[in-house]
Amino acid sequence: MHTANNTSTPSALYRRACIDAIGKLRPNHMVRNPVMFTVAVGALLTTVAFVRDMMAGSGVLFSAQITLWLWATVLFANFAEALAEGRGKAQADSLRHARRDTPAHQVQPDGTVQVVSASTLQRGDEVVVAAGMVIPADGTVIAGAAAVDESAVTGESAPVIRESGGDRSAVTGGTTVISDTLRIKVTQEPGKSFLDRMIALVEGAERKKTPNEIALNILLAGLTLIFILATVTLKPMALFHGARVDVVVLAALLVCLIPTTIGGLLAAIGIAGMDRLLRRNVLAMSGRAVEAAGDVDVLLLDKTGTITLGNRMATAFIPMPGISPEHLCKAALLASHGDETPEGRSIVTLARTELGTGLPAMPDNATFIPFRAETRMSGSDYTGTSIRKGAADAVKAWLRGLGRHMDETTLDTVVLDIAAQGGTPLVVASDTEGVLGVIHLKDMVKPGISDRFERIRAMGIRTVMVTGDNRLTARSIAAEAGVDDFLAEAKPEDKLDLIVRLQKEGRLVAMSGDGTNDAPALAQSDVGLVMNTGTQAAREAGNMIDLDSDPTKLIEIVEIGKQLLITRGALTTFSVANDIAKYFAIIPAIFVASLPQLAALNVMGLSSPRSAVLSAVIFNALIIVALIPLALRGAHYRPRSTGATLRRNLLVYGLGGLVAPFVGIKAIDILLTALGLA
Repeated sequence: MHTANNTSTPSALYRRACIDAIGKLRPNHMVRNPVMFTVAVGALLTTVAFVRDMMAGSGVLFSAQITLWLWATVLFANFAEALAEGRGKAQADSLRHARRDTPAHQVQPDGTVQVVSASTLQRGDEVVVAAGMVIPADGTVIAGAAAVDESAVTGESAPVIRESGGDRSAVTGGTTVISDTLRIKVTQEPGKSFLDRMIALVEGAERKKTPNEIALNILLAGLTLIFILATVTLKPMALFHGARVDVVVLAALLVCLIPTTIGGLLAAIGIAGMDRLLRRNVLAMSGRAVEAAGDVDVLLLDKTGTITLGNRMATAFIPMPGISPEHLCKAALLASHGDETPEGRSIVTLARTELGTGLPAMPDNATFIPFRAETRMSGSDYTGTSIRKGAADAVKAWLRGLGRHMDETTLDTVVLDIAAQGGTPLVVASDTEGVLGVIHLKDMVKPGISDRFERIRAMGIRTVMVTGDNRLTARSIAAEAGVDDFLAEAKPEDKLDLIVRLQKEGRLVAMSGDGTNDAPALAQSDVGLVMNTGTQAAREAGNMIDLDSDPTKLIEIVEIGKQLLITRGALTTFSVANDIAKYFAIIPAIFVASLPQLAALNVMGLSSPRSAVLSAVIFNALIIVALIPLALRGAHYRPRSTGATLRRNLLVYGLGGLVAPFVGIKAIDILLTALGLA
């Protein structure tokens, strides 16, 4: 959805986030985040204390500053969440233009066409959409073929072909037909179109907390409750030791003790993870899907279009004994002169390259025989001669029918050798000379794909190539591409059985697909990436939709999921370490008057108890602002093992979380003392 990137400037996003941050102060919103709700309650208590001090005319400056920074802490956390949501809201505004109510040409029971409002269409209705008209609802093409502009959804200007039957029959409401006419059967329920779902998802209206996020929230709520109990007991403890501890100091202490850093950024991290997918034109149906992508340890990848380029190319001509290479090239060229398939064009190109200036003249009376599923051959007929190219068994059957003798042993050896190399053998024969040779067609492995699989392997993820090819071909391509395993001669039920078996072993599985036959496996997999060009059944079965219809994007999705988990883990580590360091600043400051022995814990050498408390509160607020870019951008991710990632997080974020407060609080203390604010 690239269009959304052009509709909102950074300054507009920041202004909108500032306004939304204030709106998020609603109690019904704040209560969803126990940590920040506790901070807000603390800010209310200090506000009451400030009013009390103002009426008493004493200690106003200190209580005012604490109150200000506690409210700032809440607003900074709300701002982080609002900023993460900002891009989604901008995208939603862009998508609403595509969702506008459009007229629909509905086919009536008597066959006539009546213009109605798109909002009145029901599931099962049929509509006719001609060139220049907007498709009024999600549906399936039941008649016709046309070019469709889907830029309203994908942001890409290149039109795509939609046609009845096959895997390119699904159409999306809000897109525009730019040629020909389609007859469409509506598949959406009223108000539940694909665009409606996209808008709700990018706005966050349907963003549900993931299991890991819920578990972390429970942990943070538990820590918050423990520190509330500990803080409440400090009041009677202080009275017992003859010390006076004001509610302002207790509120400041509580806020500094609880994990406010991760509590304030947790929602933003989850929203930003989904946003990173949206920027790559992938729509995640839930945060759970993004998180599951980070935990995936098996990737099922289709061979064609994902690992290989998809079009088989002619790479060599192998003549039979007694046949010259030039003669085989000429026969292959004559058999393919009218073949407009990618394979046929590649044969012509290779033959012309091999022959150079010795190109044969095409007979005037030559007739091209197109490929048919029944014969599994194609070729040419001209005066007195027929040349065919096709599958080995089909060509042999053709020659046997003509009563031609052939050296099947030599032919079978060549055919098996090509298959063992991962290629497709295409036999060339004539009715007068028998078998002339074999064309080696090769499904080319995508450049750089083996390096990508090395990166995947470094994450501890196992890759499995799924293909309908025979085992010899599959084994050769799997070895060249560098995948860990393969499933050959795969049928839809084989994919499903493989996923179920892997899940029973405790594995999390991701796969991509686009056809109706992929729907069961997509529904069963933990991460099911569906191509936007796929069928309605496939799009409903998966939990992610790739608007660009690029199967290789599954690898990027796994990396984004892992980056989300690493970012959450890194900031949680930083937050916990950060809180430990703050204890040394604020706890000695409270009791140093009544318990002078605690002065030994004042390792920062803070100037006064009040300066220590205020410095810790200010640092606690500012660190949230400092970490917002990291929460939105995500921690830097490199493919490595879980153990290596954990060690790096502990070193960088754990040690950083310990050191940063000592440096930051001391610097703020010096500044406050110099300004006379503490």
